[in-house]
Amino acid sequence: MLKRFQIESQKIVPADDASAPILLYVNPDEAEKRLLVDTCQIDEHTLASALDPDEQARLECEPNHIAFIYKRPKNYSAEDQLLFKAATMGVFFFGDRIILVAADDTTLFEGKQLARVGSPRELVIRLIYRAIFHFMEHLKIINQIADDVEQKINRAMENRFLINLFALQKSLVYYQNAVSSNGALIEKLRHNAAKFGFTQDEMELLDDVAVENNQCYRQAEVFSNILASLMDARASIVGNNLNVLMKTLNIITICIMVPTFVVSVFSMNVTLPFGLREHPAFWVIMGLAAVSMVGFLTFWKYKKW
Repeated sequence: MLKRFQIESQKIVPADDASAPILLYVNPDEAEKRLLVDTCQIDEHTLASALDPDEQARLECEPNHIAFIYKRPKNYSAEDQLLFKAATMGVFFFGDRIILVAADDTTLFEGKQLARVGSPRELVIRLIYRAIFHFMEHLKIINQIADDVEQKINRAMENRFLINLFALQKSLVYYQNAVSSNGALIEKLRHNAAKFGFTQDEMELLDDVAVENNQCYRQAEVFSNILASLMDARASIVGNNLNVLMKTLNIITICIMVPTFVVSVFSMNVTLPFGLREHPAFWVIMGLAAVSMVGFLTFWKYKKW
């Protein structure tokens, strides 16, 4: 699916003109891929990399354009079950024209990072800036979910809460790898600034993006280390909760068995001792059962079991 955009009053707005400077291909079909390869002379392998979620960020200089792949967070859905993944985006810079290739539809041109775009060159930088900010938002969400799951683990002993933590930890590993890959790409952009024709202001913006990316990586690293170091402790909490429950169930079982034993003894088909007969015997036996249970509870409390 092809979408066209243009820069108007430093805003990215949709355009109907076929000569629009910004083209976004969302999950292109075979005909669109062939058009990009044959007409725009985009390398077929690079185009396939732009649609591969496992591809690492990189930069390649072609004869008529500069191509780079960068990582961005994938749109989260309930089917992912707390697993946050990273996706790829292909950017092909032709000087006065940019072709973007993505595997899924997403809101690329929203947020304060793209509130003011002066040129296609600046758009190249701000797209990465937007991806970094998106990563930061997801990291905050992951941290909030982890705190909520921790509280549930303290009160419950279901394995699904631990599985949720494993999924969040795995997500942080994915994000660390993606942000680190973007960091290497940013350094390559800085080294190839002359080929892009970046101005002084754009170079300063690129330096700011590099700083933000480093902060994002450190934050992901801190969250990942915290989850990894506390996983064993949380697993122990689940095991301890199970032991407490089993202890409680054993106490309840014994409390029931003691009066049951007393009642069973007097229920045997033999002559009742102590001169007990039909009606008085019932209340005497029930009283003995109650006394036996109270005696056991007193003994249990004395022993502090």
